[in-house]
Amino acid sequence: MSSLCREVITLQLGHFSNFVGTHWWNLQDASLSYDPESPPAEIRSDVVFREGQTPAGHVTYTPRLIAMDLKGSLQTLRQQGCLYDAGEDASALTWEGSLVTHKESPSEKNSFLKDLDQLDSPPRKSSKNSGRADTVNSQLNRIQRSYRLEGSVRVWSDFLRIHLHPRTVSVIHQYNHDGEAHRLEAFGQGESVLQGALLEELEDRLHFFVEECDYLQGFQILCDLGNGFAGLGSKVTELLQDSYGGRGILSWGLVPGAPAHSSPVKDLYRLLNCTLGMLHMATNSSLFCPLSLRGSLGRVPAPPPEFPHLYFDPSLWFHSSAVLALALDALTVPYRLRNNSPTMWQVADSLVVSGRKVVSAYGAVPFPMMHGSSLPDALTACAEGLPWKPLSTCPERGRCYGQWVTLRGFEGQKLVSHLPAGSQPPTPLHGHHSGEDVLAAYLTSFYPSTPLALQLVSAPSQLMQPFPQIFNSSLNAQGFLQSLQQPHAPPPAVASAPVLTSLQSGSALDSWLSEFHQAARGVDVRRVAPSFFSQGPEMADYEEALEQLHLLARCYRDDSGGRTQSSSEDED
Repeated sequence: MSSLCREVITLQLGHFSNFVGTHWWNLQDASLSYDPESPPAEIRSDVVFREGQTPAGHVTYTPRLIAMDLKGSLQTLRQQGCLYDAGEDASALTWEGSLVTHKESPSEKNSFLKDLDQLDSPPRKSSKNSGRADTVNSQLNRIQRSYRLEGSVRVWSDFLRIHLHPRTVSVIHQYNHDGEAHRLEAFGQGESVLQGALLEELEDRLHFFVEECDYLQGFQILCDLGNGFAGLGSKVTELLQDSYGGRGILSWGLVPGAPAHSSPVKDLYRLLNCTLGMLHMATNSSLFCPLSLRGSLGRVPAPPPEFPHLYFDPSLWFHSSAVLALALDALTVPYRLRNNSPTMWQVADSLVVSGRKVVSAYGAVPFPMMHGSSLPDALTACAEGLPWKPLSTCPERGRCYGQWVTLRGFEGQKLVSHLPAGSQPPTPLHGHHSGEDVLAAYLTSFYPSTPLALQLVSAPSQLMQPFPQIFNSSLNAQGFLQSLQQPHAPPPAVASAPVLTSLQSGSALDSWLSEFHQAARGVDVRRVAPSFFSQGPEMADYEEALEQLHLLARCYRDDSGGRTQSSSEDED
């Protein structure tokens, strides 16, 4: 049994990344247990959480997190939080110079935030008292209120249920979150903003969180990919690579669903930002994975993936970020396990071969498993096709070079089929004697020669308030399929859900990256979007980046003879 905690520092760069990150941290917080008599959880919370102490001596538990956003993006959230009003942790954030006070009307809080304000003191683990703590979960359960925040969520702090450390939130004051003026729209703007005071502030915050780690395994970065934060993320990963090159750097490039209204110029900016951001962040990261519920990241729209047991609005950030966070909770499981946990760089090294640093993600959200059945039964029902959908806008086709699969949340269900002695199993899957063997046999039927890594975690993601109720009536409260459904009954409140995810490196990324290259190369950017390059990069650097993208796509080419049409057209 491993007792070593390998810490991870999280960086969230951009507003949609903070949406996804807020849901993800809410999921982590909902799974925390302060009961000293409960058995150790399968997932170590102290990999991503840190202990601190308030001036009053209370021991706090806050995310090991740096979150960057623009001016006007916080609304009701105090940048320094409310846990530390004095003391060493907050002393670096005080100002002794002259002050000018500007008064403005405070933002209105929604019903969830108002109820949080009425709760008792924030949940704390006391070093003097080993009894059960009164947590946010238990206090919200006593209120017994169901929140529908779709019409009231404007920013990510509108549904944030945890307290943040004073060094977590960093605001970029040069650019506005709202309005038409001073927007962070282009890659070059993001690159140039990380200098001077902002760079010093980031380095200081990194140093603070790194210094308190005993065994830092690396950084997980959530970064907006379709706007100027792509340039900022490129510079941040370059900084991490230069300063902490021996650590793992896993980068997730996030793009929200297609808006109701767009324009050709905005679509072109998104294409260029995604292209440059993906290439530069992949270069400086151990692994890079785009995450989006769009059908395509290119200029030509495509229908979003359909999840048969979800009912949600892909264009609503509160919904789409919840789906991605639920998948990300499973995708990040391997390096957060308590026992037999690989490190971040081991996960990356198993997928990144021959320069293939870009991977694609897929997820069954939720995994379709009938209540009271077994894993062989559930997989047999998916014999005609894999149950997951694209989470990276990359269709699954061609050859798979390697994948990392995680099944989370089968608690209370059977992993194997318990057959009477001497009876014949109905399918080969029912004849295996462990959940790992069952899942491996199923995946091998689709990928006969692909290197495969598996993680099975019994505990599900806990979908506590205010996670949106985006599940249809086919599921019960535990997220499993119901055998009997009431046709006119409202869907039950789903409190947890099983999730199956896959990180893959495969030949499908050849055509996917080639489409990016062809789309960007086919536009006369100096004529159509000259302002995009007003703060960089230089045109020669842009042309070199396109050539690097072309070479990156060729790394995924299937040399076994099954090349895709786009890669063949791009041969010369």
